[in-house]
Amino acid sequence: MPEQYRLPYTLRGPCAETEDMFLAEVPVLPGCRAWGATPEEALRNLDSVVSEFVASYKTHGDDLPEGIVSAGELVIAV
Repeated sequence: MPEQYRLPYTLRGPCAETEDMFLAEVPVLPGCRAWGATPEEALRNLDSVVSEFVASYKTHGDDLPEGIVSAGELVIAV
């Protein structure tokens, strides 16, 4: 069974700064963000991006950032 992590995320609504899209990001993974036309699409896209971020940390032998297992809403499997 793949490992699961509970990650805090933020979701911002469309505005000029987010290119009029919804923006979802995981603050404990700097640069880990995804956009979508709807909140659901942004979170689906974020799930994929988070999986790649965590896989990259593991591939390179880096420790996951502190807070990666803290309470949140998004559960991803890698």
